[in-house]
Amino acid sequence: MPGHSVGENTVESVKKDVEDLTQLIQAHDIIFLLTDSRESRWLPTLLGLFYKKIIINVALGFDTYLIMRYGRKNGDAVAKVEASSTRFQKISGTELGCYFCNDVTAPGNSLKDRTLDQQCTVTRPGVSSIAGALAVELAVSLIQHEQGIDAPAFYKTGPQHDLSFDDEHGGILGVVPHSIRGFLSSFTHVLPATPRYNQCIACSDIILKEYESKGFEFLLETFNSSTNLENLTGLSALFHESNYVDVMEINDEDWEG
Repeated sequence: MPGHSVGENTVESVKKDVEDLTQLIQAHDIIFLLTDSRESRWLPTLLGLFYKKIIINVALGFDTYLIMRYGRKNGDAVAKVEASSTRFQKISGTELGCYFCNDVTAPGNSLKDRTLDQQCTVTRPGVSSIAGALAVELAVSLIQHEQGIDAPAFYKTGPQHDLSFDDEHGGILGVVPHSIRGFLSSFTHVLPATPRYNQCIACSDIILKEYESKGFEFLLETFNSSTNLENLTGLSALFHESNYVDVMEINDEDWEG
């Protein structure tokens, strides 16, 4: 996992684990990512995208959950959003983003110096069952769509109270969203969709080509330092180009009077 250093005496065992995981992903059609930390999803995401598998990601919070399908990359086309014939926006299935596309930093060791409730371990009792069921239904709807893994996703900007989809937006089982965000505190869902990010630390061409050319060597570099991903994708430069030096510190006394 990115940010989880590999000692010299464990390199061979880690390499064997990576080979086993790679073989598992190659041997299956659908990959469900149900791990409990951000960084633990990175390698399965990379491998699943590299081998063009259907990937369904599930992430849990205390009373929230996210179910997301990944797009299958098709060449070096730039992801774009199109307006459909209705009031919804459309993203091609080959241009859908992954779990890491909204990140501006690489995942690190999120398990270090954190209590259980800070590790997405404590949830309301029904969250995992609800999210797991929706993940299966999303996978079923996807494989029954005439375009399969390449099924497009639609989303609506503005108020979400009216999400009545037309036949254009789905397959034989109905709509196939890019992602489902659930909130148990209000018992509601929203169906956002986002395009691929060309500097994504998991699904960008830069990362996939680096893995193709260097293989385990690239993975080992990333395990030992997650900033390797930021440097490769240009996120480090993007961060430094921003004017963070202009941020001012304000303490409580500044708000008084």
